[in-house]
Amino acid sequence: MRGQQSAKRTVCRGRAGRIAGAAARGDCGQPQSFGVRTQRNDAIGKRAGKQGIVIISGLALGVDTLAHRATLDAGGLTLAVLPGPVEKIYPSSHAALTKQIVEQGGALISEYPENTPAFRWNFVARNRIVAALCDALLITEAALKSGSLHTARFALEQGKDALAVPSNITSEMSVGTNNLLRSGATPVTCVDGVLHVLNLKPAIKARTVKGANKTEQRLIYLLSQDIRVGAELLEKSELEIGEFNQTLTMLEITGKIRSLGANQWSL
Repeated sequence: MRGQQSAKRTVCRGRAGRIAGAAARGDCGQPQSFGVRTQRNDAIGKRAGKQGIVIISGLALGVDTLAHRATLDAGGLTLAVLPGPVEKIYPSSHAALTKQIVEQGGALISEYPENTPAFRWNFVARNRIVAALCDALLITEAALKSGSLHTARFALEQGKDALAVPSNITSEMSVGTNNLLRSGATPVTCVDGVLHVLNLKPAIKARTVKGANKTEQRLIYLLSQDIRVGAELLEKSELEIGEFNQTLTMLEITGKIRSLGANQWSL
């Protein structure tokens, strides 16, 4: 997808049409134990993914990485906004992670053309895109000069809700988040707080269905989004018709989906 923003092109690799939901951001350095627990465990990270909230973050080392991985582990969608071109992943150690993000239905987003270096100032510029794409910004931990505070400022300037996780008042990694709370950010201690801000109701827990491969998982995800008609499933899955029919058949044989008749399917 290409668009215009500040006379720059914006490049998206993946399914950009699904952009929605909340952003999860934290300090770009080594995550502290509190941030790890918040994002990796069921406290907020995975539960948000399970509730269908699309997590947008910056692919940085630390809490950003945990936010992306927690969402993927929950079978959800996540978008990564890059400080450089999509052709050159930064940091390079996240090449496998970005591949999984796209394969699972998410997207990589950048405003930089190919061969552009990841300059220091690109990181703050990237954060304004994170803020623009999200419906609400959640910061799980932030030091006094954390880059995530730039994202919070951009979000507030754009009229977005800023959320923060309360934490230890004696920790340097909590100064930024606690200052945000003192300035009026919404305190969040569980995923229900995020759902409330987004005006969403908790999803009814359904039986867990997992595909035997990525193709099966893609169709299972589409069905979980109430896409039932065969023609629409084929179009949204972007599969060849032969592979699509074979995958549907295997899913039905293994009891993961059922036919409703009239070329409609359900989990």
